[in-house]
Amino acid sequence: MAAINDVIDLSAQGDIAIVTVNSPPVNALSAKVREGLHKAFTGAIADSAVAAIVLICDGRTFIAGADISEFGKPSIGPSIREIQDLVESAPKPVITAIHGTALGGGLEIALTTHYRVATNTAKAGLPEVNIGFLPGAGGTQRLPRIVGVETALDLLTSGRHVPAQEALRMGLFDHLVETDLREGAITFAHLVVAEGKPLRRIRDSNEKLDAARGHPEVFAKFRKANAKRFRGFDAPEANIQAIEAAVNEPFEAAMEIERELFRTLMAGTQSGAQRHVFFAERQVSKIPDIADDTPTRLIQKVGIVGAGTMGGGIVMNFLNVGLPVTIVETDQAALNDGVATIRRNDERSLSTGKLKQSDLDARMELLTSSLQIQDLADCDLVIEAVFELMDVKKTVFTQRPFRPT
Repeated sequence: MAAINDVIDLSAQGDIAIVTVNSPPVNALSAKVREGLHKAFTGAIADSAVAAIVLICDGRTFIAGADISEFGKPSIGPSIREIQDLVESAPKPVITAIHGTALGGGLEIALTTHYRVATNTAKAGLPEVNIGFLPGAGGTQRLPRIVGVETALDLLTSGRHVPAQEALRMGLFDHLVETDLREGAITFAHLVVAEGKPLRRIRDSNEKLDAARGHPEVFAKFRKANAKRFRGFDAPEANIQAIEAAVNEPFEAAMEIERELFRTLMAGTQSGAQRHVFFAERQVSKIPDIADDTPTRLIQKVGIVGAGTMGGGIVMNFLNVGLPVTIVETDQAALNDGVATIRRNDERSLSTGKLKQSDLDARMELLTSSLQIQDLADCDLVIEAVFELMDVKKTVFTQRPFRPT
């Protein structure tokens, strides 16, 4: 491979150029990725020996979106739209090879390539609504041109990830590869060249938009059906308005409307709050000052002190993953009530079909109840779930097996 920069390679297999993204963990469209993509596509397009270009990613996923840590900061290097314009106007076929997830800006890049192939386990989606945005690189304009207006309304306002088979039926994917994605994409590229398949530009396809043109009731019906779900959120309505623009305006004019809606959401408080939650949820699993290579401790048995509501709920979490649990109380009646509540909760799951009888029996077999705190001595992890009274907690922690010897 010829390295374009630290995260992008450009190589060739015969007359097929292969642009590879390798920017862990999710190949996000950072400034360095965008710069490398622009250089790689410029070089491949200019090379007369290249008949077609394949865009593929290393690692566990295709481009899983824009680098949202760059939002609100000065733009550096080529924009996503500059890359899209370069790819979409390429005079030779560009094929995207997708594995993992093609999300947000990653899917928006893929929608400017002429064809998209994917693995059977790949997924695609435009989930920006979940962080208070809309796709700002033509996603609201190209998606309805492929899947139709009503389907686009659903996908853009829910942000759901579409599985490969459904994406194939929608037209998001053109071909599924069952074995090696790279070789499958190269084979598909050779087929496109050999058969002289057209360089399809989604932006030029208006057939599925025409079905909704002159029918504002399509949007009115969708708004009414989802009024409760969208109440209080700005982003779903902005996505709807952008799709309306796709139906009623020329492509470039509608793109300007999309960008203005994007800028308005960017400046709002809702998106800022939703982005904060997005990053916070990912930080929860990381403990400051503890190195990633810190060895973990094997947990094979868990003890819970307290059989009340909190203690019972904690017990169920461990039983759900198949870990033996000993639950301790000071009073037999309280212990019996706690165990009975755990069983009733599982029986409700049994009645709704979420559990089988064999599952319920297996869980209850993992549960041991006791009035003796010494029975927790062989547990690898003990969790205190007693009343929020300091004297009670002190009593628990000064008893063996907790008190240092």
